[in-house]
Amino acid sequence: MNKLLKPLSLFAALIMVFAFSLNVNAQVDKSDNSDVVFTVVENEAEFPGGLEAMNRFLAENIKYPTLAKQKNIEGKVIISFIVEKNGTLTDIRTIKDIGEGCGDEGVRIVKLMPKWKPAKQKGQPVRQQFLLPISFVLTNK
Repeated sequence: MNKLLKPLSLFAALIMVFAFSLNVNAQVDKSDNSDVVFTVVENEAEFPGGLEAMNRFLAENIKYPTLAKQKNIEGKVIISFIVEKNGTLTDIRTIKDIGEGCGDEGVRIVKLMPKWKPAKQKGQPVRQQFLLPISFVLTNK
């Protein structure tokens, strides 16, 4: 009888250790994702009304920097920011600048934006890094 109890108690102990380790891992995974900033997600963050609405917002609010206009500066700036779980935009900064105030104007315009629809991963809102290219093109040369 004693020979039978030893393997059974060892088996039961192994099952309990395995079950406990699964529970601990699940808890760690949940807490680790709270501050993770995703670059690729199942559902991307979105400007309210979509891409067309964002392009309209940019066209209506952008101000071509005077010095850039005087020097005929054209090109694309890239602004990086994080769309938070509640849709607010944080960590707004210039990644690529063409100079003469264009990068600063890109940051200014992103700061004016309303809250976005946040990104989602597995149905839950998550933080997402977003890169926004903004083109500066002179219409009257």
